[in-house]
Amino acid sequence: MRIGIDARLVYYSQAGITQYTLRLIQGLAESDRENEFIILQSRKDKHLIVDQPNFKRVSLWTPSHHRLEQIALRLEISRLGLDVLHSPDFIPPFRRNCQSIITIHDLAFLLYPHFLTRDSAHYYGQIDQAVKRTDHIIAVSESTRQDTIRLLGAPEHKITVIYESANPIYRPVNDQEILDQTKSKYHITGDFILFVSTIEPRKNLPTLLRAYRQLLDNYQNNVRLAVVGRRGWLSEEVFTLVEELKLASDVLFLGRVPIKDLLHLYNAAHLLVQPSFYEGFGLPPLEAMACGTPVVVSNVSSLPEVVGDAALLVDPEDVSQLTVAIWRVLTDQALRAELIAKGLKRAQCFSWEKTALQTLELYQRVAQGD
Repeated sequence: MRIGIDARLVYYSQAGITQYTLRLIQGLAESDRENEFIILQSRKDKHLIVDQPNFKRVSLWTPSHHRLEQIALRLEISRLGLDVLHSPDFIPPFRRNCQSIITIHDLAFLLYPHFLTRDSAHYYGQIDQAVKRTDHIIAVSESTRQDTIRLLGAPEHKITVIYESANPIYRPVNDQEILDQTKSKYHITGDFILFVSTIEPRKNLPTLLRAYRQLLDNYQNNVRLAVVGRRGWLSEEVFTLVEELKLASDVLFLGRVPIKDLLHLYNAAHLLVQPSFYEGFGLPPLEAMACGTPVVVSNVSSLPEVVGDAALLVDPEDVSQLTVAIWRVLTDQALRAELIAKGLKRAQCFSWEKTALQTLELYQRVAQGD
């Protein structure tokens, strides 16, 4: 079987879909020595994702998210003789000569269209046709599967849930000296709350900022808030709110950090808070749990599905409820110990080996026309 995986986005972004693509390819390389994999990369991307005989890198001229990519990509892949094309970024080319699988990570752009820029709305507006044209859909959670059926009318038999997983690098680190060095590098002193995500509206950082202000005012706690992630679209409100709430000296915006530093920040943090309005899967809570860090998340979309009973769940619009949840984790040692133990156990339920094997089985089914 000759399987193409569209990895062009890897050159342009290091965010969630790129990480999914990289981890999946690496998981497939560890699981399969028989099938032939064609890794489709941007011609500008000189990085070899996998160095293995049954994995071949093919350079494409068509940029990711280009306005003509549906036509141009079809022409570029027509010569490759693929049996299956997997599009992790969900948009397959028009009229293929092979079977197609797309991954839908979330449908936030349909549920919260006011959170999109004009360019993003144009790109994601193709989802209806993508769902109709593809032969099969991978949903990264049952929540996303149900949204795809409800919002896009996709047939149930056409969708398979295959969970993502945390990068194996995320694990408990007990070397306090290394953790202190990383904190010092980012000018963090004392206990801190961690938020990890691109700064954009659906991640709901303003509610966390208001809860954090309430925590400082009502509980006289001197904990800091560290925000890891690049500025995304419509992020101006966050920085305006920091000034309005007089939090400029308490909130640390670290930007995008190297993965090893993020490992140490997860381990050093007192807790991770993910108050998103919507997540298709939600990797940061899983990554934090794998490091033995307590987690507070929203009680919506896929987040309860991912964390199970290993985290505190809150209404993403209830500032006071979020404040109390954070305070409990900061002060209740028995609760902390319970969340840490449950989180480590929950994280073990997910692995990229399992994801790769389930995806490979789906490739085989779709290639056979099942």
